[in-house]
Amino acid sequence: MYSLNGRFKRALVTGGAGFVGSHIVEELLADGLEVVSVDDYSAGKAKNLQPFKENVKLTEVNCDITDRSKLGPFFDGVDIVFHEAVSKMTVCLKNPRRDLQINAEGTFNLLELSRDFGVKKFIHASTGSVYGEAKYYPTDEKHPVNPTSFYGVSKLAGEKYVRLFSEMFGIDTTILRYYHVYGPRQENSEVGGVVSIFAKLAMEGRPLTIFGDGTQLRSFTYVKDVVNVNKLVALAEGTTGEAYNCASGIKVTIKELADKI
Repeated sequence: MYSLNGRFKRALVTGGAGFVGSHIVEELLADGLEVVSVDDYSAGKAKNLQPFKENVKLTEVNCDITDRSKLGPFFDGVDIVFHEAVSKMTVCLKNPRRDLQINAEGTFNLLELSRDFGVKKFIHASTGSVYGEAKYYPTDEKHPVNPTSFYGVSKLAGEKYVRLFSEMFGIDTTILRYYHVYGPRQENSEVGGVVSIFAKLAMEGRPLTIFGDGTQLRSFTYVKDVVNVNKLVALAEGTTGEAYNCASGIKVTIKELADKI
């Protein structure tokens, strides 16, 4: 697909031991880049990076992105950042202040360090939740942003910082708004995604619980496709300061999903 080797040498991936982050780490190592994975392992899992531990180009760092003083040394030589670390929507109600710290302050810390260390490219993982309740379908990037959750608000705040740093300091940034990513290594506990939760229940011979009438539409997006989009915007011209929906565009109802599984 798209190789980043040649344009970039050293990448930093926040949330590198997480679901999407570990797939990005895997792909970057395959491209021959040096990779720094930053994760506090509150959601990420060491086993996600286990297959790559013998790779001398991988550096694993146990660090919270809200701790700016500890983050700094790991930016040395980094020329591209993939910011995947996130406070998940499924847990934001438990501690909305922490949600704000991770998604807004953590992003601010990373942008400051990217500016100070001369990072060439900053790719920010956001979410379709910044739109809130959809006014029309398909929901394009011109749709008003009016989030209806703590998570959506904090992620939108992070986006605003990304745009501001791009405009004020000339950092080459791109925002990707993810939609219902699924695939290997996805969390299948009660805070995981519906695809992995349904699959786990089915394999255990348990009934699949559908909330509501099951007609809710989703656009599920395979994780490898998300990785490829990250690589594409890292290489493509004209993506600076832009925000893109990162979704398959395939419409599936929750009932259809349950029936297929």
